[in-house]
Amino acid sequence: MNALASSFYNAADSLEPASVAVDSLTQRDPRKRQYEKNKCFKKIRRLVGQAVSDFNLIEDGDKVMVCLSGGKDSYTLLETLLNLQQHAPIQFELVAVNLDQKQPGFPEDVLPNYLAAKGVAYHILEEDTYSVVKALTPEGKTTCPVCSRLRRGILYSYANTVSATKIALGHHMDDVVETLFLNMFHGGRMKAMPAKLKSDDGKNVVIRPLYYCRETLIEQWSEYADYPIIPCNLCGSQENLQRQMIKQMLLQWDELQPGRVENIARSIGHLSPSHLGDHQLFDFKSLSQDPRPKDAIQARQIL
Repeated sequence: MNALASSFYNAADSLEPASVAVDSLTQRDPRKRQYEKNKCFKKIRRLVGQAVSDFNLIEDGDKVMVCLSGGKDSYTLLETLLNLQQHAPIQFELVAVNLDQKQPGFPEDVLPNYLAAKGVAYHILEEDTYSVVKALTPEGKTTCPVCSRLRRGILYSYANTVSATKIALGHHMDDVVETLFLNMFHGGRMKAMPAKLKSDDGKNVVIRPLYYCRETLIEQWSEYADYPIIPCNLCGSQENLQRQMIKQMLLQWDELQPGRVENIARSIGHLSPSHLGDHQLFDFKSLSQDPRPKDAIQARQIL
């Protein structure tokens, strides 16, 4: 474990992040709630620290552009990176960026107010991708692929504008496993989401610090933190999406056999190419039997 990851383990009680909604549990036993809240954040911090260590996600002098959507994942990502910034033995800069896609009913003031209150440097990009997505997507089809490509292109371009060395996204373990099955079921490929990725043009490096975190853990923390969540109207208005079907499959596995999703995620990092079928990853054509001792003796006798 490097010093950067170790800082997550050692700074156990050093942060009181976000505000917590007052409920009946708080009124009955606020100390118990505070204990559970700290325990939840410590686990997230530990898992993020492990990902940072395993994949060298953040380095000294980095300028990390944190993509903030207003959902639980990106809020948790920003909170954890702010904590890391305070306690890590290296220096790096954070800048939060939100893309206002001009969705109907989008609350434009929520994120600026939240970020200003926390003292975080931020930029709000305004691009009417909503109209473009609706125009390009046939009726009844999911808008997610087109929306994702447009959003990624805008954010990649802006990262270069602000000289960001890393782009931090809020994808978690469930996203990784869901993507693996999406590609297997519908694309015939074993491909998931990496914790660290260089863009095709080589100009950007994407990192996913929540790579080892389950979505349920993030949901739990989000409830404690009482973030001002902004729903995604484009995705939320479409039912029976392929990803939603796979998400339901994972939820059923969690109920029937806890730990299965974690094992699948773990298997992504423990491949055995010789026991798969990709001849570009493993040279099956050159495989041959090793000479037997008897054959070797006979060969020497002939010589």
